[in-house]
Amino acid sequence: MIDLYTWPTPNGHKIHIMLEETGLAYRVHPIDIGAGDQFKPEFLAISPNNKIPAMVDQEGPGGKPFALAESGAMLFYLASKTGKFLPKDLR
Repeated sequence: MIDLYTWPTPNGHKIHIMLEETGLAYRVHPIDIGAGDQFKPEFLAISPNNKIPAMVDQEGPGGKPFALAESGAMLFYLASKTGKFLPKDLR
């Protein structure tokens, strides 16, 4: 299960779309940036730079939780995890 911490922004939408297209199970945790949710200690533990979106893959490498906080890195991680949207040969 992937926990996605986001708000309706273009970068957040990218991750929603990727999760839907890859078919991975996920749950959304709204982070209201207008209310300052990105500065709460529980969110800063996931995204120390207070940026959204952020995600935690509860079944990350080695079966351990794995957190990411940059949308480009999240897209690449999800593509690598599922084997979708990347060429078989990266050259």
